[in-house]
Parts: sequence; C-alpha cells; structure tokens
Amino acid sequence: MISRYAVPAVTDIWSEDTRFKKMLDVELALLEVLETEGTIPSGTAAAFKNVKISPARIQEIEAQTRHDVIAFCTSITEQVKPDLARYFHFGVTSSDVIDTAMSLQLRDSLTLVVQELTNLIAALDGQVQKTKDLLALGRSHGMAAEPMVFAQKFLSFRVELARRLHDYQSIINTEITGQISGAVGNYSVLTPKIEKAVLQKLKLPVEAVSTQVIPRDHLAKIVAIGALTASALERAAVEIRHLHHSDISEVHEGFKPGQKGSSTMPHKKNPISGENITGLARVIRSHLEIALENIVLWHERDISHSSAERLYLPDHFGLLVYSLKRMTGTINDLEVHREHIEEKVKKNFTTLSSLILHELIAQNSVTRETLYSLVQEASFQAKSLDEMLSLLKTSLAAKGLKGDFTRLSWDAIRETYFRNFEEVLKRS
Repeated sequence: MISRYAVPAVTDIWSEDTRFKKMLDVELALLEVLETEGTIPSGTAAAFKNVKISPARIQEIEAQTRHDVIAFCTSITEQVKPDLARYFHFGVTSSDVIDTAMSLQLRDSLTLVVQELTNLIAALDGQVQKTKDLLALGRSHGMAAEPMVFAQKFLSFRVELARRLHDYQSIINTEITGQISGAVGNYSVLTPKIEKAVLQKLKLPVEAVSTQVIPRDHLAKIVAIGALTASALERAAVEIRHLHHSDISEVHEGFKPGQKGSSTMPHKKNPISGENITGLARVIRSHLEIALENIVLWHERDISHSSAERLYLPDHFGLLVYSLKRMTGTINDLEVHREHIEEKVKKNFTTLSSLILHELIAQNSVTRETLYSLVQEASFQAKSLDEMLSLLKTSLAAKGLKGDFTRLSWDAIRETYFRNFEEVLKRS
C-alpha cells in the first residue's frame, strides 16, 4: 500500500512481522494441545514462550532454503534445545500454519471494517435526522421529477451499508475458519480432535473439508462483499458529486481552513473526497477478479494463489478502511444548503404535476389519459404554479370537468410528501 492511502492499523495487520506472529500463535496453540494430549513431552510448549521473531533472520534462511515456512520454523527452533525443538511444527503442513494465521489476520481486518462501517452508518443517521424535515427536488434521468424528503438520500445509503455490515458480521462468525489437518488434509499424524482443540484456542471454526488449503471461495466471498461495499460508497460519492455541481449546488463537501480548490482558480471548491472514493472503488472492485481466479488450484493445492494474496489482500482492506473513514468524514462535514434546496422545489412547480393529476383523477370520471394530456399541456405553457392551475381550470371547465385545487396550499403540498417518511424511517 502506498503511504498516501495507508491506514496504520491495517498496515500493521498485514506486515511481515504480524504475519509471523500469527504463525507463531498457531504453532504454540498446537504445542499446547499436543502436550495436553500427551503426544509430546511436558514442558515443550513452555520452552517456546520466550522465542523471538526476527524477519531479518527468516529472510536470511529463506535465501538458502527458498521456502518461507521452513525458514520461519528454523528461525524459531534454533532458539530452543534440540530435544524439544524437534516437536515444533509437529504433524502439520505449511498451509495449516499459513492459512490459519491468515484467518487471524482476516478476522482482525474485518473487525476494523465493521468498526468503520458502523461509524459511517452513524454519520448517515445523523444526516437523516438533520434533513428529515427538508423537502427537495427529486430527479430521474437527471431531470427534475417530483419532490422528495432530502433525508431519503442518506437513508438509502444507510440501509445499503447496513446490509454490508450484516454480511461482514456473518462472515466473521461463520466463514473465517482454520485447519490443522496435515499434508493433503489426511490427518495422518494429527486428528480432527486435536485440530478442533487447537482452533478453539484460536477462537476459529474448523474448516469442514480442507484440501491442504482452506478453500479460497471464502476469500472470494469476502472480497465480493468488499466490492459491493465499494460500490455503495461510490453510489453515495457520485450523488454528492452531482449535487455539488455549480448549477445544482445543493451540497458541498466541507472546506477546511487553508484548503485550496485549484492551482489557478481561487474560487473553486471541488468534490475531491467523492472523486477520490470513486477512483478507489474501481481498484477495490478489481480485487474480486483475482480472488475468483484464486479459487481454482491444482489437485489438493498449489501456491499460485500465494503471491497474489500477498499483494491484493493488504491493499483490499487498506483501501476499504481508508475509503470508509474518508466517507464518514465527508458525510459528517457535508454542507447542506437547506434554503436553496427547498426554494428549488417551489421554482420547479411543474414537478407537482403528478400530485395535481391524481387530484383530478379523484374528482373526475374521465380517463386518466385525458387528464394527463390537460396537465401536461398546462405544465408546458405555465410560468408559475398559479398560472399552471389557472390554465388547467380553464381547460377543465371547457370540457365540463371539475378542477378544485383548494387543497394544494404550500403547507398541504409539504404534508403530502412528508406524511409517510417516518414509516419508511421506522422500517429502515
């Protein structure tokens, strides 16, 4: 991860030092269980309690062995007396340790994602409460459509992200698994009982069938949820960017003291956070293709997945946590131009045409198409709401139709568009 987008907590989780610490946690848990089971001598686990991890020493050994797990094991066992050192890495294969350690890294990373998603949802909740009394211009096809509650924008993003939060919580509870099954997963030295005991110490579920590796569909599912989360962030970012347009100007991203919007135009306030998140969402989604490709390995396993995972997993979680943090800040600092937003509804009076049409449908027995044409003609010709209603009254009277618009006061119009929002809010 380049430093510009690095999140220290994520960087630490995916550092080589932490990776080796997690591998040692797995190996120590195995020693403790083997000792309890009476498979290895009493005191073996204690002999490894004070060993030190030295990435430099591991790298030095790997330069000769060309095998990272052997290098790791050698760097540990050379610190312990040979009669006990020989029980280190007992009965397991490399992927037992690598994959189970990676699951611990995944769990820590997903915990951070859940925390940041929770913060973002809280920020969206705050904007919902601030804007649930604000009437705004709704749009479809980029055109003025009908009035809507401005808070519904934030609520829609909130509900989508809550689904992703539920997905991540489910993943943590059910699909971050471990394995201690030995070469090709055949339990030739260890037993499922030992495996279960080791993973209980690590607070991981047992992978039901491990083929020497933990199947990579788990990872693909995690990354797929990450891709969906990135798309949710981009959806919110693009909406903010649209509302940020100079000729719309309904919201602006917070502008910090000393911030500059352009190298040559002092007046500029650009939606840089929304643009940044949009770009990063593309990168996050690209990880899904790699994760899907990594599902298919040769026979019980190969290591074609390993190099890709060393690269994309730290980036995936780093960019995801960074983007969530940045969107939370954007939502919290968002400037919502309330008076301008509601005044725009009054100026775009033709957006009330659907409300007017349905008032006329209730008052008359002619076809919907007839009334639709009359409302359309008046909306195309009028320069104000009063003129629109006046034109309608004239054309309705000419056809002997009713046209009572006394219920269309501004307060009544507002009540129409707000009256069901609390129910939508409650079910959300």
